[in-house]
Amino acid sequence: MKADSAVNQRLLGLSRSAKRALVMAVDILLALFATWAAYSLREESFHWPQGVQWLIYLSGPAFAIPIFIRLGLYRAIFRYTGLDALVTTGLAVGLYAVIHLVFLQWVLWPVFPLTLGVLQPILFLLLVGISRAVARFWLAGVGFGRGFDQERILIYGAGTVGVQTASSLGIAGRLRPYGFVDEDPGKIGQTINGLPVFSPTKLAEVIHKYGITDVLLAIPNAGRDRRNQIIHTLRALHVHTRTLPALSDLASGRVTVQDLHELDLDDLLGREAVKLQTDLLANCIESKTVMVTGAGGSIGSELCRQILKQQPRQLLLLEHSEFALYNLHRELQAWCHDSAVQVELVPLLASVVDRRRLDWVYATYRPHIVYHAAAYKHVPMVECNPSQGIINNVWGTLQMAQSAIAAGVKRFVLVSTDKAVRPTNLMGASKRMAELVLQALASQPENSGTCFSMVRFGNVLGSSGSVIPLFREQLAKGGPLTVTHPEVTRYFMSIPEAVQLVLQAAVMAQGGEVFVLEMGNPVKILDLAYRLVELSGLQVRDAQQPDGDIEINCIGLRPGEKLYEELLIGDNPMPTVHPRIMKAHETFMPWENLQEELKKLMLAAEAEDDVGIRAVLHVCVQGFHEQPV
Repeated sequence: MKADSAVNQRLLGLSRSAKRALVMAVDILLALFATWAAYSLREESFHWPQGVQWLIYLSGPAFAIPIFIRLGLYRAIFRYTGLDALVTTGLAVGLYAVIHLVFLQWVLWPVFPLTLGVLQPILFLLLVGISRAVARFWLAGVGFGRGFDQERILIYGAGTVGVQTASSLGIAGRLRPYGFVDEDPGKIGQTINGLPVFSPTKLAEVIHKYGITDVLLAIPNAGRDRRNQIIHTLRALHVHTRTLPALSDLASGRVTVQDLHELDLDDLLGREAVKLQTDLLANCIESKTVMVTGAGGSIGSELCRQILKQQPRQLLLLEHSEFALYNLHRELQAWCHDSAVQVELVPLLASVVDRRRLDWVYATYRPHIVYHAAAYKHVPMVECNPSQGIINNVWGTLQMAQSAIAAGVKRFVLVSTDKAVRPTNLMGASKRMAELVLQALASQPENSGTCFSMVRFGNVLGSSGSVIPLFREQLAKGGPLTVTHPEVTRYFMSIPEAVQLVLQAAVMAQGGEVFVLEMGNPVKILDLAYRLVELSGLQVRDAQQPDGDIEINCIGLRPGEKLYEELLIGDNPMPTVHPRIMKAHETFMPWENLQEELKKLMLAAEAEDDVGIRAVLHVCVQGFHEQPV
């Protein structure tokens, strides 16, 4: 066992290029052996190549290796390969079989035996697949006499949840727990169900000694500061770090393997999540009719989920995409059924720029409060489609707001973005124009029956197109992770945090406010990428670690993207009753003046006049300065 471990360590200690060369050499030998075995099986005797047969032998590796390189088989990390890697291997060998057969038939026909062209790839696929599986188990420290465990896992936390988790993992057989780590002096040095309990001070030694590949955080009741300390320690040890759900999600009593998941977004951000103060929502949503626009989007759908928990009388789901609306409606119906909540769900197909349809919706259902989340939000998309961005984000907001005023809606909340502050792109400028529309309308005495407010927050993690899902997808493929610029810095929120801010700010609004969240320190995207790689048990390949596993490449800023985002245009934000929410009364253009600019803007948008669009935005939006592409 110790000899196997020593060989493992020597192999794992090789440089990345040496590992790839070794795997290529093995594949070359397997291709040659597959050809020999195919000949021997066909002739029913041991074969020795003669004459032109040497060309058949040599052509196997000559075709296989370039195909394997092209399909990324040598970028995979064998310790972490799974079904996807095996499927890719099968596709690579299948492509090789076709090309190899066509070549040999064209060059050596009729002396080339056709059955050999079928038999050799089948044997080659079996040999390559077996070699990958053997390497997967062996390098992960799994001996054949010990069962086919996929990972060696250490459980951080020897409490009830940790012990229950170890028992569940043992039954499942997919993960092998090697012990616990716990801070309780009374447990350190003892065994629980046959598993030793180690001190946190011995963590690095235990991981190295036992070849631990994964650490599971089974401490759902630990505070954020303590979790941050533990995660910071684990980053330096290059083990795959996973976690369990919160205590509220484990109330059913039994932990299963399916409960294990990657670190959540709060762990990656390293700060406490914003807490929902339900007392602020009293009498605002309950038993009322509430409408959410853009209901099928990332923010809109989460708004609907959290609004349902406040038990409105009726929830109007306004969405332009039929597919997104269908999926959301089914999900919410199922939740209401399972939770025994009686809320009327009304799916409404509509565009926010269709005034006739909006007037009908408002007149028919008479919503008390509207959360306007419908918008084109992806910077590159709006940069490529300026007129549509303006029509949807600015004109759509105007139509929604004016229709709400006419229908006597009590509260109207715009979901905005930090990109609206001194914007460097059309998307941000369009959102600031939408804010200006609501600020100007709110200042009109005749509109006092509707309380307008805006909620501005930073980047939303976990939404479609956001950075964390992209990084995880790239990590699963073996990298590289792509960052636009090493100095790009962003404020981050999870989707539930953003939605909670929207819900709570709506209650506090008096009319015309812009609400922002006190989000702590911004985060460098590059630091986030490093953290994700290291907490996945891998090393970043850079100048300091040239033999690391995963590269992080800087690909350059996208059109309209800036290095730093801001949340406030002015200074001295005012506090609110919520300790993490601030409000700002920012300067805006009077409605009489803004009307004229809106007319110019819409004429330019309808004429696809990009120059005219930008001219109006430069007049209206403070600090709008596009970056040269």
